[in-house]
Amino acid sequence: RGRIVKRYFVAISIEAPAQTVWALVSDAASYSQWNSTVDRVEGVFTPGAIVSLYAKNMPNRPFKLAVKTLTPPRSMVLEGGMPLGLFVGTRRLEVIPETARSCRFEMEEVSRGLLAPLMARVIPDQQPSFDTFAADLKRRAERG
Repeated sequence: RGRIVKRYFVAISIEAPAQTVWALVSDAASYSQWNSTVDRVEGVFTPGAIVSLYAKNMPNRPFKLAVKTLTPPRSMVLEGGMPLGLFVGTRRLEVIPETARSCRFEMEEVSRGLLAPLMARVIPDQQPSFDTFAADLKRRAERG
């Protein structure tokens, strides 16, 4: 599906059961309660659904994301971008159980498409928001 032009990645160990972390990651309505990078998410994470994510740094511009796959309680893939695949961002969120009381969370986003090299120059660096997302998730999940 084209060469990867941009990649962001974060992984973090969380001292909370995988089910607790999955419950947070898979509940779109709760994102604004624990995720300091998100203003709100409209919609529900179900296969084939389209959700609108409003980031704090752009609260009036929704990012329309398609739920490509949802494999509870383990992973979810979201995809957004431009028509005809000119620019496609694919985000994978994964909760990996380690013990009964701990897990690893990973989030990766890759960008592809004919316009991806141009978009990579104009879209701000997303790594800080990835790092904040993971830290916020860890803080909330470990609070119980």
